[in-house]
Amino acid sequence: MNHSFHTSFKADILIVDDTLENLRLLSNALIQMGYKVRGVMTGQMAIMAVQTLPPDLILLDIKMPDMDGYTVCKCLKANEQTREIPVIFLSALNEVIDKVKAFEVGGVDYITKPFQFEEVVARIENQIALQSAKAEIRQLNERLEQRVQARTMELEIANLQLKGLNKELEKEILEHQKTQTRLLHIASHDPLTNLPNRVLFMNRLIQSLQQTQQEPNYQFGVLFLDCDRFKMVNDSLGHFAGDQLLIAIARRLKTHLASTDMLARFGGDEFTILLENIQDIEDANYLAQKIQTSMTWPFKFEEQELFINASIGIVIGNKTYQEPEDILRDVDIAMYQAKAKGKNRYQVFDTEMHRHAQQRLELETDLRLALHREEFILYYQPIISLATGRINGFEALLRWHHGKKGLISPGDFIPAAEETGLIVPIGLWVLKEACQQLKSWQDRGLFKRKIKMSVNLSVKQFSQLNLIQNIDKILLQTQLNSSYLKLEITESAIMEHPESATELLQQLRDRDIQLSIDDFGTGYSSLSYLHRFPLHTLKIDRSFIQRISETRQNLEIIQAIITLGHHLNMTVTAEGVETSEQLFLLRSLGCEEGQGYFFARPLEANAAEALLQDHPHW
Repeated sequence: MNHSFHTSFKADILIVDDTLENLRLLSNALIQMGYKVRGVMTGQMAIMAVQTLPPDLILLDIKMPDMDGYTVCKCLKANEQTREIPVIFLSALNEVIDKVKAFEVGGVDYITKPFQFEEVVARIENQIALQSAKAEIRQLNERLEQRVQARTMELEIANLQLKGLNKELEKEILEHQKTQTRLLHIASHDPLTNLPNRVLFMNRLIQSLQQTQQEPNYQFGVLFLDCDRFKMVNDSLGHFAGDQLLIAIARRLKTHLASTDMLARFGGDEFTILLENIQDIEDANYLAQKIQTSMTWPFKFEEQELFINASIGIVIGNKTYQEPEDILRDVDIAMYQAKAKGKNRYQVFDTEMHRHAQQRLELETDLRLALHREEFILYYQPIISLATGRINGFEALLRWHHGKKGLISPGDFIPAAEETGLIVPIGLWVLKEACQQLKSWQDRGLFKRKIKMSVNLSVKQFSQLNLIQNIDKILLQTQLNSSYLKLEITESAIMEHPESATELLQQLRDRDIQLSIDDFGTGYSSLSYLHRFPLHTLKIDRSFIQRISETRQNLEIIQAIITLGHHLNMTVTAEGVETSEQLFLLRSLGCEEGQGYFFARPLEANAAEALLQDHPHW
């Protein structure tokens, strides 16, 4: 089905998202912009809505309960009536392989959640302009063909006696050609910087790949550049300043390129460069070094000097590549590797990066299924009173028993859970399971004293608006008295938003829940804030305990931390106690609690239960 677009016409947009709040916010915002908006929450409803009344553009989420966004897009592209409708993916999935798959199934753009609304509008208007240009080109071609046929027939009938019509027709054809050239330029160039856009860059990349098949020794370089700190400029000075900065960046990048090279704006603050017919990797490396040096020079905006830098990924294109999407995937991976190593650097892609990205994707997929498959298990490590040598409590520690890979280290899967947001449902499962376990031990009378259960809260969990409600619900479901629960929160989680953190911590304390600051000394706690936080316990990170006996200075640092905790009316717990010497020193310094392999490793529930029944004393 052909869809006509006009610049004075606000498009009919279909939003597909299984989260009602996302649907409501985005719909209201677009309606205020004058767009006609419909919203549905499942893939099946999306297909029905499109078939009933085809929209001009679709904003499509990926993760949905009945049918994911990839499948919906495939179905639409397979139908002749709906294949021309542009689909922009909106998703929290930020891995390059997710983006590549979105373009493979027919998506025209990809926006990562959380997003700036202005970015969504810009992407929508860009696609509408592109579709409008395509429609106008089709109409011009149709009218031109009709005119040519009509003129030809007239000329044949008149036996070429009316030669003046030929000149008129030539003039009309030239005008149409000029219009078509102008529209093609609009469709293939970024309206802000006037650089080639993603479509034109991809076409040029295809040509370069074809040349590698014809000339075995031919190779080219692709650089993917992401501007570090650009978002900060955009957020602090506004989008106009951000736009002016992008124009200045494009202008500066051009100065380093040969006439045969192509610079394109890929979207947002991302630029790509195609270097034709290079000799070896050093040509690309040299250009990356020049770009990074020039990016350290300030950009001027009004009376201010703006400083940014760039992370750059590099891929060498040769006959081993068949598809342009593979090159973009690899250069994107290399760019993110550069960011991970500290930003403001460049990274050349190697196949090990691709293997790592595939492993990470596989891990994330398995992680999404692990809760459903009941592959998670809690281990419990005792926390010991250094004064009495008795168990004061347990810390619940998450472990993953993968069905095929066996035990997976938390260090391998917790970062992936944090990035994908899966840490939130996993964290709620941990909290409920730990509370149930302690309540079970209480009901069976396994201990006479008050033993607490410590549970870690991640940064993402701590920032959830419904955290308090979820904790209340779990305590109600498990019937555990709140005074037996201790929540451990990292310095970074608290210090990210100290004002709101103080209010949240106070609400938890009002419920008689114990609060602990975890891994103290590894983050960036501000002493001006620390005394304001309503905390009960300070946990010294294991890295300090491991070095306690090495030098007198190390001992004095730990003494200072313990003294600080006591001045703030907090109990102090030492993590990572592994030797009798460490235990002796901690006791002599007045540390109240200890935890570590000297006492016990993390134990499965039945082993922790047996330990309680033995009534150990250290």
